[in-house]
Amino acid sequence: MLLKVGELARRSGLTVRTLHHYDAIGLLTPSARADNGYRLYDRHDVARLHQIQALRRFGLALAEIQTHLAQPDTPLVAIVERQIAMLDGQIHQAARLRERLTSLHGVLLDGEEPDLSDWLTTLEMMTMYDKYFSADELARLPMYRNTQAPDPEWTALIAEVRALMDSGTPPESAAARTLADRWMTLLTRDTGGDPRLVAKLNVMHDNEPSMQAHLGISTRLRDYVLRAFSETKILIYEKYLTPDEIRFLRANYGKRAMEWPQLMADVHDALDAGATPESPQAQALARRWLDLFRSYAGDDPATHARFREALQTEPGLMLGSWTDEATLTFMRTAMRLGMQAS
Repeated sequence: MLLKVGELARRSGLTVRTLHHYDAIGLLTPSARADNGYRLYDRHDVARLHQIQALRRFGLALAEIQTHLAQPDTPLVAIVERQIAMLDGQIHQAARLRERLTSLHGVLLDGEEPDLSDWLTTLEMMTMYDKYFSADELARLPMYRNTQAPDPEWTALIAEVRALMDSGTPPESAAARTLADRWMTLLTRDTGGDPRLVAKLNVMHDNEPSMQAHLGISTRLRDYVLRAFSETKILIYEKYLTPDEIRFLRANYGKRAMEWPQLMADVHDALDAGATPESPQAQALARRWLDLFRSYAGDDPATHARFREALQTEPGLMLGSWTDEATLTFMRTAMRLGMQAS
């Protein structure tokens, strides 16, 4: 079947002028011409037009499209796959926008009037989260769904921590440690215990001052919580360590605490990818793990044994560690194999 330029323009939604221009620059030359000189387009021409329009939607200029299509064996299937992925992204963003609008609609139904800042904050937070998380991750992250109407538990907890911090109460106090435990419990709940989500939240928090302002979690407040939470762990370890070991632990325990979520995220990725404990990937993770552990435990094997005893005896040490029995078994095996090989 051959189409005249006018019919192709009508059925494709383009103008005749556009198709003439594509012909003039050699981007889409019709395969045939009628006896009267009319341009005639066949199935291959229409498939090429599909590629051209798809690539334009990806943001390519006509010159770039021409270069791309000039490459041998340009696969149409790959372009269609990119279109599907782009549409999936648009659908995801539309779904997120619908959630935000539904939330704002609820505010309106309650007789309240969102002001301009409410709308702008909604759009800003949506865009911000989309920069750091995939669609699947956002679907598993309640914090994202609550960007318009924050969880009252978080709102109350943040206010309590800020009041305690502003009053000059040290993070080592019992009150601060209690709040820090609640904080880590909520964070574990709202990330499904997935350290990959925690690691990305940490990066986003550090890179986005507007997020800190919106959630009310400044870097200073976050560090206060981490110091309080570290103190809880230190007090547990103290029951198993010598005075010298305790002094070393106190001097170093919190220095690299922010590195653990990313390491645990990488361990989870390795497990999901089917890595074995003897694989190069697992061995690299084992070296990172030991480096972090030794930064606060030192190098004495006897000290390490006391830390292991504490971990096996004290369930409280697992809170907020982003580990489970599967990851611990995997890493212990990797470390044992690494030591045997060295």
